[in-house]
Amino acid sequence: MNDRSETVTDTAHPHVFDVTEANFESDVLQASLETPVLVDFWATWCGPCRTLGPMLEKLAGEFNGAFRLGKVDVDANQQLAGMFGIRSIPTVMLVKDGQIADGFAGALPEGQLREFLARHVQPREAGDAGTDEAVAATTESPAETVKRLQQAIAAAPDQPELKLDLAVVLMQLGHVDAARAELDALPANLATDTRATRLRHQLELAGALDGAPSLEALQLRVAADPADWEARDLLGVRLLLGDEASAGLDQFLAILEKARDWNDGAAKKRLIAAFATLDDAELVGRYRRRMASLLF
Repeated sequence: MNDRSETVTDTAHPHVFDVTEANFESDVLQASLETPVLVDFWATWCGPCRTLGPMLEKLAGEFNGAFRLGKVDVDANQQLAGMFGIRSIPTVMLVKDGQIADGFAGALPEGQLREFLARHVQPREAGDAGTDEAVAATTESPAETVKRLQQAIAAAPDQPELKLDLAVVLMQLGHVDAARAELDALPANLATDTRATRLRHQLELAGALDGAPSLEALQLRVAADPADWEARDLLGVRLLLGDEASAGLDQFLAILEKARDWNDGAAKKRLIAAFATLDDAELVGRYRRRMASLLF
C-alpha cells in the first residue's frame, strides 16, 4: 500500500477512514445523518492529491470529530467514482443528512479549506461540555434528565451545550414548544451541531401538524382522492411521528413518484428530514435507495 493510504488507518488519524463500495452505505450515507462526512476522491498517481490529502487529514484532527474524512481511491473504487460523476481529481464532497451538501475540485490552499469547512461544521473542543452529562443520562429517565440539566444550566449558564442536551430531551418527552425555545436560544456556533440539525428536523415535522386534521380524517381524504397531495403529506407526517415510520415514508414516496415538484419538492424534503430523525439504519437505507431510484 502506498504511503498516503497507510495514513488512513493510522491511529494518529481516528477521524479518517477508507471508503469502499462495501462500506459506502453504512459509513458515509447512514453515518452522515449523525456526523458530516467529507469524501476525498484521490489516486496514487495524482500530484495535487498528495498536497490536499495531508491538509484534509490535519483538519479532520483539528476539528476533533466534527466531521469525518472518508478517502476514496478512484482506481480501486471506479463504481463509486462513477456514481458521484467524478471527472477530475482531487474532488471533495461533503455529505450531510445523507445527501451531498457541498463540494469542490482541485487542491485548495489551507485557508480556503478552512473557509469551506466553516460554512458547514465547527471544531469540537476535546472533552466537550455535555459529554459527561450524556453518559450520566443513560441511567436516568427523561424527566430526571431534564431536572438534572436544568440544575446544571443554572450552575453553569455559560455552557450552551447543556442547553442543547436539554432541548433534545424535551423533544423526547413531547414538549415541542419548550424544545423549540431552547433550540432557538442556542448561540450560532451550535447551529450546525448534528444533534441541533436532527432536532430542527424533528421540530419541522411536528410543526407541520399544527392545526392538521386527525389521522382518520387524512386517511379518508387519501382514500377518496389518491392525488390529494396535501392530505398524503400530512398523513405521512402523522404516521411517521406515530411510530409507523415505514407507512409514513411510503406516503412521501407516493408523492415523489407522481408529483415530484408539488409544493416546491416537499416530498423530497420530508424524506430527508425523516431520514435525519430515524435510528433504524436498515430502514433508512432501504428507503433512501427507493428515493434515489425515483430521483435518478
